[in-house]
Amino acid sequence: MAKLTKREENYSQWYNELVNKADLAENSDVRGCMIIKPYGYSIWEKMQAALDRMFKDTGHSNAYFPLFIPKSYLSKEASHIQGFAKECAVVTHYRLKTSEDGKSVIVDPDAKLEEELIIRPTSETIIWNSYRNWIQSYRDLPILLNQWANVVRWEMRTRLFLRTAEFLWQEGHTAHATKDEAISEAEQMLRVYAKFAEEFMAMPVLQGVKSENERFAGAVETYCIEALMQDGKALQAGTSHFLGQNFAKAFDVKYATKEGGQEYVWATSWGVSTRLMGALIMSHSDDLGLVLPPKLAPIHVAIVPIYRGEEQLAEISVYAHQLRDELRAKGLEVRYDDRDTHKPGFKFAEYEMKGVPVRIAIGPKDMEKGTVEVARRDTLEKAFIAQDKVVDHVLHLMDDIQSTIYQRALKHRAENTTSVDDYESFKEVLEKKGGFVLAHWDGSAETEELIKQETKATIRLIPIEGESEAGVCVRTGKPSERRVVFAKAY
Repeated sequence: MAKLTKREENYSQWYNELVNKADLAENSDVRGCMIIKPYGYSIWEKMQAALDRMFKDTGHSNAYFPLFIPKSYLSKEASHIQGFAKECAVVTHYRLKTSEDGKSVIVDPDAKLEEELIIRPTSETIIWNSYRNWIQSYRDLPILLNQWANVVRWEMRTRLFLRTAEFLWQEGHTAHATKDEAISEAEQMLRVYAKFAEEFMAMPVLQGVKSENERFAGAVETYCIEALMQDGKALQAGTSHFLGQNFAKAFDVKYATKEGGQEYVWATSWGVSTRLMGALIMSHSDDLGLVLPPKLAPIHVAIVPIYRGEEQLAEISVYAHQLRDELRAKGLEVRYDDRDTHKPGFKFAEYEMKGVPVRIAIGPKDMEKGTVEVARRDTLEKAFIAQDKVVDHVLHLMDDIQSTIYQRALKHRAENTTSVDDYESFKEVLEKKGGFVLAHWDGSAETEELIKQETKATIRLIPIEGESEAGVCVRTGKPSERRVVFAKAY
């Protein structure tokens, strides 16, 4: 198996090669779209299952809404359409026909839609059109729905998982009787995302709110989690939006209060996407391939026999099958790889590339000694473990690997978070070191845009936690109440 480009030589090329060689995804013939391969999709399924359980534990139910949205719906909320207009794919016709010479297929000009349809870039509009019919009274609230779906945003510059024209995601859409309830919902879902990122992805995140420039189109407030990748760039890993009454007013969604009055409904939306796959790759992986947290690994343990001849394989296989079954009984996904088409060295490299947390090798000498060789993917350490101890040892490794890679990512973030007080230092840190830069900002959109143009850094978030700290803006010298987090980002 060919080696990867080293991260320090070309991080972008390393990432692209890893996605390909770990068998996660590949580019489609449709420009900007991707094919998620079985191994990559199995990781997404693990993410999906964990998040779905967390959503249901917080009272949400799944539903599904159409892929197509009437164009008129998007025009009802002005700031929303402004945010997505340039990325919308539009369906104008509903039929094809054969050309007169019979050699090609063309759009039938007589099959023009009366109203053009937008392939959903997000579903607020079509969902709030439905909520108008579902909500009449305070008794109908809250509505707590989530949708697992695909969306299309016609991106011009794409990259597998990180930015594609079509991607998979979940989008929550909730309706509430009061402002406070809606804000609590948006904040709760932010905490759910942060918990998932840290406890399942082993990826430390910062929590905060977006600046007005970076807010979701149509939102009153956007809450977000931001993670720091190994190359010093930030990645937005999840967002939760307090939508106020904007969509309720746009679609005339009111409810009868207990007192008999009429009030507009309060709304939230929140989502994460297959972009999390990119975050997972860039948070932990190394020059040998993927490094996966055990909680999201499709295969926890790969068992590889080392043998000469069918007799040795048969002896090893008896024990290997027993070990596989014992580990599976403990809830682990185990693969016994007795393929005779590949040598052990190839298999070792393959499982390293795919980020399998633990690899067990068993040869004739191991059978004589009553041991196995156990290798952990995160540190590459190997140890010979007695066969009667191996199950407990592997279970311990699962917890230890999950913790170790989280702590490693946390250490990386700490070492690459810098506070600065002047603009020259600000630019120097961004240019030479990268990472999160904590600096004062005067709160104006004009200053934020100026900094972005001059340095390519954006305000990733305004931290929720932490004390206010009076200072002056690094760019303008105007008063500032607290530091915000700047970074170059994906």
